[in-house]
Amino acid sequence: MKTDVPYSQLQDLDRNRRGSSRQTRLLSRCLLPLVSVLLVALAALSFYFLLTLTAAATSSSSSSSSSNPDRSSPIVSGLPEKEQTCSDSCRVVLVESIPVGVEFNSSTAHPSIFQAWMSLMSEARSSVDIASFYWTLTNRDTGTQEPSAVQGETVLQTLRELSGKLKVRIAVNAPQEKQQEDLRLLNDSGADIREVNMKALTSGVLHTKFWIVDGKHIYIGSANMDWRSLTQVKELGAVVYNCSCLAEDLGKIFEAYWFLGASASIPSPWPSSFSTQFNKDTPLQLALNDTPSSIYLSSSPPSFCAAGRTPDLQSILSVMEDAESFIYIAVMNYLPTMEFSKPQRYWGDIDTQLRRLAYERRIKVRLLISCWSNSQPVMFPFLKSLASVHDPKSKLDVQVRLFVVPPNPGPEIKYARVNHNKYMVTDKVAYIGTSNWSGDYFVHTAGSALVVNQTGSQSEDPTVQSQLQAVFERDWESEYSTPLSQNTDLTAYC
Repeated sequence: MKTDVPYSQLQDLDRNRRGSSRQTRLLSRCLLPLVSVLLVALAALSFYFLLTLTAAATSSSSSSSSSNPDRSSPIVSGLPEKEQTCSDSCRVVLVESIPVGVEFNSSTAHPSIFQAWMSLMSEARSSVDIASFYWTLTNRDTGTQEPSAVQGETVLQTLRELSGKLKVRIAVNAPQEKQQEDLRLLNDSGADIREVNMKALTSGVLHTKFWIVDGKHIYIGSANMDWRSLTQVKELGAVVYNCSCLAEDLGKIFEAYWFLGASASIPSPWPSSFSTQFNKDTPLQLALNDTPSSIYLSSSPPSFCAAGRTPDLQSILSVMEDAESFIYIAVMNYLPTMEFSKPQRYWGDIDTQLRRLAYERRIKVRLLISCWSNSQPVMFPFLKSLASVHDPKSKLDVQVRLFVVPPNPGPEIKYARVNHNKYMVTDKVAYIGTSNWSGDYFVHTAGSALVVNQTGSQSEDPTVQSQLQAVFERDWESEYSTPLSQNTDLTAYC
């Protein structure tokens, strides 16, 4: 302990103290009553001032909040963490990419993802953060003059212009050389780019696809930063406007990617700045399209999840568990395996959950799976097995259909003409993700998802759940959908 007096002086003081101890005792007898009176008076005076200051602070706080409500934080304070709500009036819009030549005999339609991305860039005033798998927004990779590539090229050009004016950050899976051209153009224009070496970190890839604009608008969905994702591949996502609470939480996932783009290892545990209080057990409460909503963001792999974050697989299983009547799933790939692992491994977490709920609670299960030239043949025996859990007498109702996008009206385009959707909808919840459904995507690969529950809605306006259900039912009943049975000849479809 550091003192204010040197040690030698302390010795002198001690000698003087012993010599004057008698005088001190006499003086204390005189002063003790006076000191007692002074202490009582001081305590009373302190209590009076404390009451006065408390009343003034309360009055000032009340006056400030009533006269200037816009100064309040979007997260309402004064509540326990798990009960905090968001005061933003958030607006959500489902968005789709419908491939050229695909037409539905249905009134169900939503704005295009191209329109959504252009809208987000037009709204941008300070920043754009994008997490992405790869970048091919021009059609130079195909060696064709495909006119439908113009949308992707427009997005790239607009983003280049923004990169010279605003803060643009891109977290991307460490790409191959042939995928670097777009990123070089953006970097030369002023964008800050970090490649995440997922292969070294987890043996997976960065498969996430989301945007954050100005810390208050977001996009999340299945579309890659690929011109085909706008005009040649069927995609689905969601845009949420004016929702800083949700954008801040998604920003924590982006910051994790950004950190890993400059790190050779994954923190364990993650610093508290990456943690969240919003998850499947304590979702964020907010008004979404003027409708009370419970919402949260999940993430994969588990090693990327800071404290409080629900891993994506747990989110999927939880959404299924909460269903009371139906579970509809639309994904490109569905495999109860570790798809890319060697040696081969079975992985039945989702498959077992669907079979259990179909049997124990008689939940109606529908799977709409893509069928195209790149589909893995081993996927279909597993799907046929799942589809065999169907017996009306026993009230077992699991059905599987294949969705086939017809060929391009023009030249053949590689890696196009497929239903790339990655969502699930139940009678309660809308789940919009970025991952295919096989084990690797939840164990090793970086993905994310938006989970929305609006079951308490009293509004006549459609909920996110009802809109997503309508999209699924439109696709399920369309001419592009074919029931999968034990006798289905896949060569005639894929």
